[in-house]
Amino acid sequence: MPPKPRISREAVVEAGFGLVRREGAEALNARSAAAELGCSTQPVMYHFSTMAALREAICRFAEEWHSQYLMVPEPNTDPLLSIGLRYIRFGAEERHLFRFLFQSDRYARMDIRQLLAEYDEALAPVYAVLRAETGCDAERCRAVFAQLFVTAHGLASLLANNGMQYDAEFCSGILNAAFEGAMKGEPQ
Repeated sequence: MPPKPRISREAVVEAGFGLVRREGAEALNARSAAAELGCSTQPVMYHFSTMAALREAICRFAEEWHSQYLMVPEPNTDPLLSIGLRYIRFGAEERHLFRFLFQSDRYARMDIRQLLAEYDEALAPVYAVLRAETGCDAERCRAVFAQLFVTAHGLASLLANNGMQYDAEFCSGILNAAFEGAMKGEPQ
């Protein structure tokens, strides 16, 4: 019977996450993950037979980390606006993770509706905040959220890819205008 590995699967994922967060997805390979752990590539390959499997595990870990990041309230900001600002701030502060999560080929051949439907369950806390603030039914909340998401994602992408500085006041104004427009618009 082979010896039990000293380095856990979770340790490999966390090391890979740290590497992606610091240096970007391009830096991730079996050797760099092993170097992050201070070991040979054997424990990495023991837990993940392919780099695709390791990337997927890191992506799931990063998605959970991102969800927790979003739900930390911005000071003196209503809850819905806070979530949008946190999403945009994530693009500015966590550029490598933002690109890893949202600007890879993971969503190739998917449209926006499919993307949102895939994350419908994960978005439940966001929809709950939106329902509490607006009184909208579930379908209307999804339509309003879609417009807010596209706006926030555009701002976050600009920040993540261009090294621009995050300006909370400007972003807040843009999100408020998008929200008001979405609420006045026809249901999608």
